Amino acid sequence: MNELEVDRIEVNGRSYKRPHSVAIVGICIDGCDPAYLDAAREVMPELAAITASGCHGQAHSVVPSYTNPNNVAIVTGTTADVNGIPGNYYFDEQSGREVLMNDPAFLRCPTLLSTFSAAGLDVAAITTKDKLRKFLAEGWRGICFSVEEAENATLEENRIEGVCEMVGRASPGIYDPEASVFCIEAGVRLLEHYPIDCLYLSTTDFVQHKYAPGSPEANHYYARLDQYLGALNRSGAIIGITADHGMNAKVNEDDSPKVQYIEQILVTEGVSEARVILPITDPYVVHHGALGSYATVYLDAVNVETAAAILVAVPGVELVLTRAQAAQKYSLPADRIGDLVVLADRNTTLGRTPDWHDLSAVESGLRSHGGLHEAIVPFITNRPLTTLYQERLNSDRMRNFDLFDVLCNGIQG
Repeated sequence: MNELEVDRIEVNGRSYKRPHSVAIVGICIDGCDPAYLDAAREVMPELAAITASGCHGQAHSVVPSYTNPNNVAIVTGTTADVNGIPGNYYFDEQSGREVLMNDPAFLRCPTLLSTFSAAGLDVAAITTKDKLRKFLAEGWRGICFSVEEAENATLEENRIEGVCEMVGRASPGIYDPEASVFCIEAGVRLLEHYPIDCLYLSTTDFVQHKYAPGSPEANHYYARLDQYLGALNRSGAIIGITADHGMNAKVNEDDSPKVQYIEQILVTEGVSEARVILPITDPYVVHHGALGSYATVYLDAVNVETAAAILVAVPGVELVLTRAQAAQKYSLPADRIGDLVVLADRNTTLGRTPDWHDLSAVESGLRSHGGLHEAIVPFITNRPLTTLYQERLNSDRMRNFDLFDVLCNGIQG
């Protein structure tokens, strides 16, 4: 093996230059629509310093613009047709069961973290929710823990203990804005205490689901994040920041949730077997009531055309695609999406039936994501990009899952 081969790590069809001497830190700020950073500019001086020495642009997320598909895309460097994760749920047509894809066994390729670890790098990851931590921890034995379970972290399970003692405070609850702050703060402490080559940090989007860009609550949250983004920057690490998806208000004029219950609509119109799967659904539906702007529909083959015609006429429905069309257009695994894929417009969500959803926590002010209008996200580094990568960013060709490609291959010097 020659020196060039040793210096590069191959995974999922991409080649990554091995990090040397300086840690690389990839950060996914969950739900960070670019509008939040624009509105919080005056309270984020550290981010201003980061962008002044690096770059600040926008990238495209994967569709559906949900958390798991995009985090998995970022840590595999691939789309869902390769990594296998197009959402939190799909319908297993052979077993007739709706399946929660929260087990890493559903992954169809290795993560960058596991491959970097196998290549001898010291790798670590911190998530806010524990559901994502299990995906990220697959196939390697480095430090990996969630804020949600930080107090229970063990050497056996997480390769670290005493997380809260290291950070200097108790871990906040998952519906506390400080949970995401704790995630970034813990990343700072890891770099202070451990010889880490590659670190991934992923927050949660409770704040963005609750508060609009520029609101006092949102700006306070971003000001808190800014403190620890600055500390990471001062550590000397090479930092890249992006998001899994954006966020929009999904409400009627009276501020009630704007929903089209497309399973009910189809059944009422005579497509009685229609089954709608909402891939946003997860154990944390307090955020959104399982309402997002992307859904898949399972049907008898003879009713696909009829159902598509019904759905495309529904107000607020923006796009209806067949399984094959959606798989090709958005690089999705055809066996884990429905016969139809439905996307709503900027201000509309898609539901199953009114009685299937518990909307008690989102009776007013619903904010959510999943569609095309939440698929633009920030892309920031604290070091300047090479000409080739800067041109990619400038020409609107950057993807959020290019994050580690940029950190390894696209930084000047």
